Amino acid sequence: MPRRPDPMPLPPRGLSRVEAAGYVGVGATHFDALVEQGVMPRPVQLGGRRVWDRHRLDTAFEALQPDAPGDPYADVR
Repeated sequence: MPRRPDPMPLPPRGLSRVEAAGYVGVGATHFDALVEQGVMPRPVQLGGRRVWDRHRLDTAFEALQPDAPGDPYADVR
C-alpha cells in the first residue's frame, strides 16, 4: 500500500516571546517594552507556557500608525 504524504505543517498560532518579537520584526527586549506600553498584546497562559496569539499580534501591528509623533522612522522613506 503506498504511503500517503505527510500533510503540510500548519503555522503555529501561539508564539513564544522570541518568536513573537521576530514575527513583528523587533528584538525580544524591545518587544517586552512594546507589551508593557500596550502597543503589543499580552501573552496568554497555555499550560506552563506564556504564548502570544499570532492573530492578536497581526491586529496590533495593523493598528500602528505610520508617522506618529515620536516615531523615529517617520523620516525614513
